[in-house]
Amino acid sequence: MKALTWQGKRDVRVEEVPDPRIEEPTDAIVRITSTAICGSDLHLYEVLGPYLKPGDVLGHEPMGIVEEVGPGVTRLRPGDRVVIPFNISCGSCWMCERQLYAQCETTQVRSEGKGAALFGYTSMYGSVPGGQAEYLRVPQAQFGPIKVPDGGPDERYLYLSDILPTAWQAVRYADTPAGGTLAIFGLGPVGQLCARIGRHLGAARVIGLDLVAERLEMARRHGIEVVDVTDLDDVPGALIDLVDGRGPDAVIDAVGMEAHGSGPGRVAQTATGLLPDTVARSMMNRFGVDRLNVLHAAVRSVRRGGTVSVSGVYGGEIDPMPMIEMFDRGIQLRMGQCHVRRWVDEIMPLLSGDDDPLGVLDLRTHRVPLARAPEAYEMFQQKRDGCVKVVLTP
Repeated sequence: MKALTWQGKRDVRVEEVPDPRIEEPTDAIVRITSTAICGSDLHLYEVLGPYLKPGDVLGHEPMGIVEEVGPGVTRLRPGDRVVIPFNISCGSCWMCERQLYAQCETTQVRSEGKGAALFGYTSMYGSVPGGQAEYLRVPQAQFGPIKVPDGGPDERYLYLSDILPTAWQAVRYADTPAGGTLAIFGLGPVGQLCARIGRHLGAARVIGLDLVAERLEMARRHGIEVVDVTDLDDVPGALIDLVDGRGPDAVIDAVGMEAHGSGPGRVAQTATGLLPDTVARSMMNRFGVDRLNVLHAAVRSVRRGGTVSVSGVYGGEIDPMPMIEMFDRGIQLRMGQCHVRRWVDEIMPLLSGDDDPLGVLDLRTHRVPLARAPEAYEMFQQKRDGCVKVVLTP
């Protein structure tokens, strides 16, 4: 089959790889019909190369049609249309019983000290082949895949794989009080959905901050108040002034480790990327530093006693945080990989009707063949051609 493989920093290629097969009784094989490029895929493209090896198959936002199931899978049958959550969880261990699916004890990557295995996401998370491919082997298929109705465009359900429940969790964690104000740093795909979900769940005022014109315009047409941060010297100060001189009740960081304007973090990431992989992995495991400009701005923007919810991916080990400010102002901080299946029952009714209250059909800006995935990665990273979200067709 054809699949998108990692070959080096900013070097991904579509190659022929072996077809997947049933290896365990709880496996399924899914023929992929749509698979998206995620913002966190760009971390693999740029920063996290030391945890990849040439030939690794990327992608963790797939959906498709079940082709085959192992004898331990009774809830699926060939022909079912399914979305595949990016984290691989068993549904029955101690963590899964508490709906902490991103910490599944059956698939935890204990050798790396990490949580549940993820599709297409480095040796830290199990080196499981990903879904930017024609076919995908799905472990723990007795629980993981989400059955969705036949008919309608894939984009109505595709984002259940990651970014829609990730945004839902971020907003739930933000816990904006009724009638309160929610601010979102970053209007990429997750940030766009956070803003729409925030409005849907009752925030009286939702403010999105970004510096890309197309992202700001997309948020505007969904009724979101936007702030272009391009020429702002003091973003937290501006946001506090904008919200009663007090600041928003809750702030979501939907950017993560590669934030713009974080000079020291960028230098550290670039320098680490020049080292041999074994040395770079050791350095990142012990001394990794993220670009923290956005996270620090979120902390300094939220009102006293407010909540900062982090959905952007971070990977540093010695990230400095303004603890005196966080402590003095009584800020709550919530974060973590999304527990995808935890939120599906809440979200699904919003996708299954004739309307589109979360605007999932107005998110994808580009649909391209899998064969063009390398240029799509470059376009997405460089934010060219108004690119907000890319969906690949195998």
